[in-house]
This record gives sequence, structure tokens and C-alpha cells, in this order.
Amino acid sequence: MTPPASPVSDAEAQVMEVLWQSSPRSTDEIAAALQGQREWQIATIKTLLNRLLKKGAVAAAKDGRRYLYSAVLPREAWLSHQSLGMVDRLFNGRLAPLVAHFGAERGLSQADVDALKALVRAYEKAPKP
Repeated sequence: MTPPASPVSDAEAQVMEVLWQSSPRSTDEIAAALQGQREWQIATIKTLLNRLLKKGAVAAAKDGRRYLYSAVLPREAWLSHQSLGMVDRLFNGRLAPLVAHFGAERGLSQADVDALKALVRAYEKAPKP
């Protein structure tokens, strides 16, 4: 599945993380899972769930008097969309400046350097379209 046309906000992503860990869940179960991270009222969680429903990121199934929510948007699709968007916005779609930035800000361990070299070697060996 492709990410929704309207992007998932940071607050909505926190609800999605709960659903990616375990679905289906009720509003109360989502609130309990978020306790300690966010002190949101149930009304706030319901608002976020309704937004996610409209975006097609979650589905709801009636269970008696309550609804159970499940993630429809796979975490991998969301992560890919988010990461590619970040690279496009901040680094004009270029990966080398991204790696240089993180290297300068956080440093690269020898394991990081070795892993990057292995990625480059694998890329150079892979068939090109």
C-alpha cells in the first residue's frame, strides 16, 4: 500500500506505532499503550483515529459497543515515504550529503564506515536498469 495522500502527522504516527506493534486495539488500549509517552485524553486519541480513518491509514471494526482499530498502512511504506521525503526536502534527493551530515554531527564508527563501504560495493555489483 502507498502512503495516504495526506501525510500522517507526528501525533498520528504515535498512534500508528501502537497499532503496528499490535492490532486490533480499542481506543482505551491505545491510550494505555501511550500512557507515559503522551498524556492525551481519550477525545484526542479518538480525533487522531478519525483522521487516520479518513486518510485510509487505519481500519475500524465494530466490536459490541466499541470499535477496534487496525493499521492498514504498513510501517515499511510509511517509513519509506518519510525517509525519502526527508532526503528530498533536506538534501535535494542526494544521499552523500545526508551521510556527510550525520557523520559530521554524530561521527561514524568503524562499523558504520565498513557497512557503508559494503553498501557501495553491493551497489556497484548490482545490475543497473
